[in-house]
Amino acid sequence: MVSNVSLDQRRKEAIPVGVSCSFPIYADRARNAELWDVEGRRYIDFVGGMGALAVGHSHPDIIGAVQAQLDRFSHTFFGTAPYESYIALAERLNECCKVGGQAKTLLVTTGAEAVENAVKIARAYTKRRGIVVFGGGFHGRTLLTMAMTGKVNPYKQSFGPFPGDIYRAPFPEPFRGISAEQCLAALETLFETEIEAAAVAAFVIEPLQGEGGFIPAPAEFMKGIRRLCDSHGIVLVADEVQSGFGRTGRLFAVEHFGIEPDLIAMGKSLGAGLPIAAVVGKSEVMDSVGVGGLGGTYAGNPLACAAALAVLDVLEKENLLVRAQEIGARFEHGFHRMQKKRNHSVIGDVRGLGAMIGVELVEDNAARTPARSLTAKVIKEAASRGLLLASAGRHFNVIRLLVPLTTPDDLIDEALEIIDQSIGFIVDDDLGSRNSAFAQDG
Repeated sequence: MVSNVSLDQRRKEAIPVGVSCSFPIYADRARNAELWDVEGRRYIDFVGGMGALAVGHSHPDIIGAVQAQLDRFSHTFFGTAPYESYIALAERLNECCKVGGQAKTLLVTTGAEAVENAVKIARAYTKRRGIVVFGGGFHGRTLLTMAMTGKVNPYKQSFGPFPGDIYRAPFPEPFRGISAEQCLAALETLFETEIEAAAVAAFVIEPLQGEGGFIPAPAEFMKGIRRLCDSHGIVLVADEVQSGFGRTGRLFAVEHFGIEPDLIAMGKSLGAGLPIAAVVGKSEVMDSVGVGGLGGTYAGNPLACAAALAVLDVLEKENLLVRAQEIGARFEHGFHRMQKKRNHSVIGDVRGLGAMIGVELVEDNAARTPARSLTAKVIKEAASRGLLLASAGRHFNVIRLLVPLTTPDDLIDEALEIIDQSIGFIVDDDLGSRNSAFAQDG
């Protein structure tokens, strides 16, 4: 009989250790925000395919669209025998993406591929080399996007040398006293000491950092970035791979800040679990690359295009942008209520936009010391109680919520109760262990 233990043993024998698995459970089936393992145990899934499932697991509209396409054909390579669904998806994205003018869309396969192509397009358009990214940002696992990513372990460790002409500036963190004004000043310093503005092709920024700890950029910072780009002829690229498709209560997080980027890189929830990503941008910028300079074997695969078109329909039909705001408000109320409990002072910050909520755990609320070990224990305890969560942040001390926007209130409330119980249990257990050790020392 197949079991979690037997599958875990097979995994260890067949798959390299570099492929991590957070929980020793193996999925058998899933629906909306719930998942059942091969032993029949049910979990609330708030990892959501690491942000790829804004419309939940196995949405019937997605299944129907993919099955209908599979009955016709599964793949041709768009560069040889094109098909309507690629064009239709590009038209839909062009219509809904605000990029400061008429838009065009390139379809690719992964979020990292979208970011890399955004860099290629920006360099082709500006005829410049430099790319400015921001501390804590995550842009992918390919060699270029690893160079752009602001986190060494585990993403960059032992993989260098990396491509050059990548320059890093600080990202605002109000919780830790790093202001938008300081970060804008640091960019001016960067232009004076590292690379002149006239050599910068693009700023690539997550308007709401994902892996960096679910940190929304302040509006004044995003507006300042836009002004710098306009002043120096720099392309502004919004990396919306994790924050896109309704998760923040807008189709894209950048819409919260009153500015429009030149290019948007997107992926994850675009395909509801099927691999598809895109770069959408101003037509004049997108058309700067010559014929044959963009594309890929599986880029805009017909099955993934069918899924993506269905995702856009579901977002609209089920009013999921509004639902994201409702979910976010429910989580924020629940976590602020938890903060008031005696043994929940470890909740240092609750932040995000819409349903993209992060909860930062700290060992000391005054010093705001990151509680990495405690966060890992809370996530493990929550899994034992039937809730799947993921961490984020440079110190892995942020619980990130990537909840499907189709999740009903009763599941959200159940999840909040599990988190509440898990934090209380771990904090009390750690306190009891410290007191026991103190008594023995005495």
